[in-house]
Amino acid sequence: MRWLALLPWAALTAHTVVNALLLRRPARATTPERVAVLLPVRDEAARVAACVESLLAQRGAGAVTVYVLDDGSTDGTAEIVRSIAGDKVELLTGEPLPPGWLGKPHACRQLADAAAGHDVLSFVDADVVLEPDAIASAVAELRRCGADLLSPYPRITGAGRLVQPLLQWSWLTFLPLRAMERSSRPSLAAAGGQWLVIDAAAYRRAGGHTAVRTEILEDIALARAVKRSGGRIALADGSRLAVCRMYDSWRELADGYAKSLWASFGTAAGAGAVVVTLLVLYAVPPVAAVVLAAAGASGWAVIALAAYALGVAGRAVSAVATGGRAWPDALAHPVSIVLFARLVARSFRLRRRGGLSWRGRPV
Repeated sequence: MRWLALLPWAALTAHTVVNALLLRRPARATTPERVAVLLPVRDEAARVAACVESLLAQRGAGAVTVYVLDDGSTDGTAEIVRSIAGDKVELLTGEPLPPGWLGKPHACRQLADAAAGHDVLSFVDADVVLEPDAIASAVAELRRCGADLLSPYPRITGAGRLVQPLLQWSWLTFLPLRAMERSSRPSLAAAGGQWLVIDAAAYRRAGGHTAVRTEILEDIALARAVKRSGGRIALADGSRLAVCRMYDSWRELADGYAKSLWASFGTAAGAGAVVVTLLVLYAVPPVAAVVLAAAGASGWAVIALAAYALGVAGRAVSAVATGGRAWPDALAHPVSIVLFARLVARSFRLRRRGGLSWRGRPV
């Protein structure tokens, strides 16, 4: 009967496997539609060149127009874009940030306004590099699955290989993907702002970025706005079509997570409940196995070890399904959870002190 104690771990890992099998994977395809690729940039001199070059290499769509908005950069980002692209992109200068707006939603709203007349809008971050047929393939998948917004999550590289994959893992482990797509509940929504593809009419029907102008997590907020307006959203594995190098150092990662993690949970109490649950499920078992074995409780030590193994298996399945590194990273899943808990605590602590900022702007 003691094996029944493993039911939570077995159920979650089984759910990860099912979601991994159901996860949408855009096939390489063409589309006749007119697509506006929208790139907001602010102090991205170190990254923007590779991104813009990949956007200029796009093929397979009826027409692709690239819009870049320089949002007050001071490091020569606009000059780099101009030297690479010349008149092949529409390079816009961002307007001053008005009261009541955060920077990225304001930049994205300006880009969308400039892209009137296109069938589809594709928002891309400057740290993303796309394969040549990525835009056409993602748009084709958007139409094939009947969604109004598609979030094809890129393969993540760079610093934080123990922490960064937790986002995809959390979707696959805890979020019923197909139920999310069918449900009209805005609360049941997920999206990754590194790369979003959205029907232009649905974007405007949802209120666009004006509707999410105060949101730190504007990607999820936009997905919820699409649902509220009667639209559908979908997640996809975009690892074959795009790569994203989000952070080059642990410090960058910690600061990036600090600005947004607090907003992921709503309240400190909610964050605490989630973090404690994750620690109990995934960080405690390997420690418990050692303690129980030392105490002579070999039977329960085996149960604890099996719980750890199931957690590792779920992390490995998630990595394989999303183009990540399964081994040996999955073996360190408990360490990943502990690091995530520390990042959550730091985010709330800095939020309370008013110490959050990003790219020179207060959050």
